[in-house]
Amino acid sequence: MTEDLRARSASEVFDEHLRLSKENRFADDIERNVSPDCVVLERRGVFRGHAGVQELARWLSEELPGAHFTYTNRLVESRIAFLEWTADAEGAQVRDGADSFVIEDGWIVAQTIHYTVERVEPWSG
Repeated sequence: MTEDLRARSASEVFDEHLRLSKENRFADDIERNVSPDCVVLERRGVFRGHAGVQELARWLSEELPGAHFTYTNRLVESRIAFLEWTADAEGAQVRDGADSFVIEDGWIVAQTIHYTVERVEPWSG
């Protein structure tokens, strides 16, 4: 089974990463799609490996609890992928999410992440 996962195209890895992320299946996503040696650049610093990706996923879920994510642009060319996204959560939103990925041998080996969490007041109708 591992051999099959490593033979996937960048587009296949990217599609599965987005699907599992939207389903809040972060552990499955990390195991299947993120290289143990992955490097992620994010505004708070450089994060490495599965532990770094898990920490970033935890922070995102704390900043945007129960968020609904919308993928507004998805591009893949060769081993590079790009995602633009928005998110809406109770009391918070993101309008400028942008991630880039390097995908090799069926793994996400590098990623950059950018987003700004904006606090919003609940609508009182």
